[in-house]
Amino acid sequence: MGQTAAMEDGVVPVDGARGRWFEELPVGLIVRHALSRTVTEADNTLFCALTHNPQPLHLDAEFAAGTEFGQRLVNSLFTLGLVVGVSVADTTLGTTVANLGFEETTFPAPVFLGDTLHVETEVVAARGSRSRTDSGIVAFEHRAHNQRGELVCRTRRNALMRRCP
Repeated sequence: MGQTAAMEDGVVPVDGARGRWFEELPVGLIVRHALSRTVTEADNTLFCALTHNPQPLHLDAEFAAGTEFGQRLVNSLFTLGLVVGVSVADTTLGTTVANLGFEETTFPAPVFLGDTLHVETEVVAARGSRSRTDSGIVAFEHRAHNQRGELVCRTRRNALMRRCP
């Protein structure tokens, strides 16, 4: 039986996970993502290499030890990508048309190698698209905390979301 064929009791089986349709993203919804992630040295080093970022604060333990942080910092753009990535399965997987942009991103506390990040997403605004009747625009606020409960990243992201077919 295909994925869209209804069973005798009217239930439509779904294979795999999916995000939420525009109608399933009301303002005020908070999703506490079950997936958490410990950031490794390999993550940080590979990300810096892939993005051609030679910042010694991220890569050189001796250099970083002489800073006010006393150790290497995780590249903040890796942190941002991880925070948004953790949210995808519960929010936008297969239901988004496009990422429209970021309004504001802050990093109130540093992320260090070995930190474990926990992410939550709040829907802070939603409206129908004026140019696309099959879509709506949702503003998400993603927040990440480390294992000590410190806020390490907050970002607001706008996405063009599909309406429920």
